[in-house]
Amino acid sequence: MKKILILFAHPRYEISRANRALLEPLHDLEQVTIHDLYEQYPSFNINSAREQQLLLAHQIIVWQFPFYMYSAPSMIKQWIDLVLEHGWAHGAGTRALENRTIFATVTTGGSRESYAPDGFNRHTMGEFLVPFQQTALLCGMHYLPPFLVQGTYRLTDPQLARFVDQYRDLLIRLSQAPPTPGELSGMERLYDLSAPLPPTPHD
Repeated sequence: MKKILILFAHPRYEISRANRALLEPLHDLEQVTIHDLYEQYPSFNINSAREQQLLLAHQIIVWQFPFYMYSAPSMIKQWIDLVLEHGWAHGAGTRALENRTIFATVTTGGSRESYAPDGFNRHTMGEFLVPFQQTALLCGMHYLPPFLVQGTYRLTDPQLARFVDQYRDLLIRLSQAPPTPGELSGMERLYDLSAPLPPTPHD
């Protein structure tokens, strides 16, 4: 069974509804480690050596965060800059995380329809997440499509509960058998691997 590390960053977790709901049912999964970066490093003084050892102890990495101003919270960028350093994660002959699997779990207030070329935000989530994809590829990791929970402000409790169930089921499945390249062909989001969710509310 592969071990999963969730690198979680939410600068205002105390008001989070969706991310809190996604994480709560994961605490009893022995193969999942939840690593709250804001809790660990309130002064942003990240211990790179400790983080690198944590990465090496897991086979699947997840960046989980709310989408803030078309990117991740600053803690995630700080973590990437300091931990995935040249000479360890990438560089000539040095790719410590090669062949590990990585993807992003992202919540957005805007709906799925608003993240489209003809939508309010003018770009898809895949386009907004290209820097994360390229970072993973630079480090020789397998980058999977994101798990997206969108339109969070208007999700009903039953709709959110379905995302929560899908997320837990997805992590269990990934820990047992990561998807083949054929399963990922053309996918924009990871929960297409299992039963489709009902449409989220429009903006």
